[in-house]
Amino acid sequence: MSALPVHRWPAGFALLATLGLAGAALTALFAAAPGAAPASFFDPYTVRVLGFTVLQATLSTVLSLAFALPVARALARRPVFPGRSLLLGLFGIPLVLPTIVAVVGIAAVWGRNGMASILMRAVGLEGLSPLYGLSGILIAHVFFNMPLAVRLLLPAWSAIPGETWRLSAQLDMGSRAIFTLIEWPRLAAILPGIAALIFLLCFTSFTVVLALGGGPAATTLEVAIYQALRLDFDVQRAAMLALLQVAICAALAALLAASGRTSATESAAGIAVARPDADARLARLTDGAAIVLGALWVLLPLTAILVAGLGGPLVAVLGDGAVWLAALRSLLVGLGASAVALVCGTALAWSARDIAVRRNRPAAADRLELAGSLNLVVSPTVFGAGLFVLLLPMGAVFSYALPIAALVNGVVAVPYVLRLVGPPLRRTAEHHDRLCAALDIGGFNRLRLVEWPAARRGIALAVALAAALGAGDLTVIALFGNQDSITLPLLLYRALGSYRTGEAAVLALLLVGLCLALFMIIERIVGGRTRT
Repeated sequence: MSALPVHRWPAGFALLATLGLAGAALTALFAAAPGAAPASFFDPYTVRVLGFTVLQATLSTVLSLAFALPVARALARRPVFPGRSLLLGLFGIPLVLPTIVAVVGIAAVWGRNGMASILMRAVGLEGLSPLYGLSGILIAHVFFNMPLAVRLLLPAWSAIPGETWRLSAQLDMGSRAIFTLIEWPRLAAILPGIAALIFLLCFTSFTVVLALGGGPAATTLEVAIYQALRLDFDVQRAAMLALLQVAICAALAALLAASGRTSATESAAGIAVARPDADARLARLTDGAAIVLGALWVLLPLTAILVAGLGGPLVAVLGDGAVWLAALRSLLVGLGASAVALVCGTALAWSARDIAVRRNRPAAADRLELAGSLNLVVSPTVFGAGLFVLLLPMGAVFSYALPIAALVNGVVAVPYVLRLVGPPLRRTAEHHDRLCAALDIGGFNRLRLVEWPAARRGIALAVALAAALGAGDLTVIALFGNQDSITLPLLLYRALGSYRTGEAAVLALLLVGLCLALFMIIERIVGGRTRT
């Protein structure tokens, strides 16, 4: 048994800062909601909004998985081809791309005057209809979630042992038999979790629906909460909608937790395994088509952002001091969010490590980490709505927009820190606790010599993600922002709402540059150079 101590206070501090704040926000929502019967939560307006929320989330999930499955299978069947690593890196960009920026790129491709419409008119066809309503929401959600689903599905194939493929070759199994008998059982084990995750992300989507909804007929719970607070100033309705969403998200999060991890842990990624169906002509054609379509689906909007931004009024936009002031505010929100996520996330990971390894209670440690994953249940919009109601009697709703945005985005990013920092801390404790106790290595020396080298890359990636996501977030600042706290995402949204497409394209390019620069600089400074 290790003689090293078990630290409880870091987790207590982190839970006080996260669960305590969320509890205060939810308590404020409960206090603001009318004490009526549960039926009052389902008036015609609420039923219509809830129905559309479920509809768009369901369709988005089905379409994302239907697109991701053939792409992931093609990538799994072709473990080696030129540009494969680059393609997987491309699939990671939507995960950190500011949502409002992606809306600009998607509109530039699929809008009425986008690339697709121009090509259709060139061959004598009618162009696409305006990119608003359900169709625009679905396209945007599939853009974000198809690459995510591909990255979560690939480990299921990587975990299939080579002996299975050799046996399938000896049995002369075709592609359909391989999928039915070998691939589908592994996919079926993880698909419910992936589907629940994507459904939850689409169910709580805010920026996409706000920008592409196009009217009351395409309103989700998230947008309805925002409209009730900022447009109608109906605090009671906002509180009711927020509590309804929390209840549904809690049920979805329970389903996600019950389904287990969404990816295989015994992954053998990077090992090329010969499959008996890989050389068939039909397989080569379908795999090539799936890979090309998947790459174009992600690449075209990104290219459109670059082209439209460089072709827009660069001098006029970049010469505006208000734009750079908004960029500075976005930078401060991103850095503040990364600091909150780092402090709370590492505190939880540190205590979870001690409970799992030194107390030999891994289940309790997992529950502690789950408690820190607030964004599974309380979305940024609901979190912001609770804080809005809480601060309203104090008259400080709009005075602290930037700190509140940094705080909420930091809490939302805590799960990234837990997933990226927790595992290396646990492995380090399992491998080196006894040696550190024997050599009397503890405190700062242990942190410097043992834990920092093991967790440095994970910390760098988590902090960089939190900073980039915070700098590009529109959700919280849309609730609390005013003329004195405009950030780049809010400035971009207002340009889109005023149909200043050229200005919006330049702002989108600037926001992408800011988020990518912030991500790369933090990852390089904190993570150091990658050793080869």
